[in-house]
Amino acid sequence: MKRWILPGLLVAAFALAATGLADPGHGKNTKKKFGPYDVVTDDNGSCGVTAWAVDTEKRTFTVKRNHDGSYRVTRHDRGTFLTNAGQSPGACETKGKHGSTVLAGIQGKFHGYLRGTVTGGTFNPNALCLAAPTDCGFTDVWIATFFGPSATFSCNTDSAKCAFNFQYHARHQGLKFHHWYDLGKGAGTFLKERFHGDIANA
Repeated sequence: MKRWILPGLLVAAFALAATGLADPGHGKNTKKKFGPYDVVTDDNGSCGVTAWAVDTEKRTFTVKRNHDGSYRVTRHDRGTFLTNAGQSPGACETKGKHGSTVLAGIQGKFHGYLRGTVTGGTFNPNALCLAAPTDCGFTDVWIATFFGPSATFSCNTDSAKCAFNFQYHARHQGLKFHHWYDLGKGAGTFLKERFHGDIANA
């Protein structure tokens, strides 16, 4: 799922449990929500080579402490996309019906989530971004800010502990395909990703 694999994640030592300001819910597994953050990012689709669209979105993160001391982090994305001319997002799918190309300037909406596990580091729910505030919308910066540089996010490693589901639609614009899904489980060598449909003129 190319839109969330970011090379800048600060991964270091693997600690088996998070410590410090771990549970602001006084021992309960209370969820904490952060954001929204404004994010503009490329979306590479099923071909994973060039961006088929530019996404403009509101992004939030929720954190819940697990019984083993790790943390479940869920990133929620909701926004709009604007297509680039070239391969459609579903052009490289190996199953099902899909298109091959999309024109520039097609506008649509999308929403979805990315859920993984953070180990290591120290969760600080009161952390502040020292760089530009919009940087915290990027997953690697957000993890490093709120958990520290030694934290590891399972969706950026070889791990089965990752899940994602994103849906895109661009109705009433004369497209041959106007709904595309990108969903799956795992990351790295454990990745099992499925695509369905497309956003395509042809």
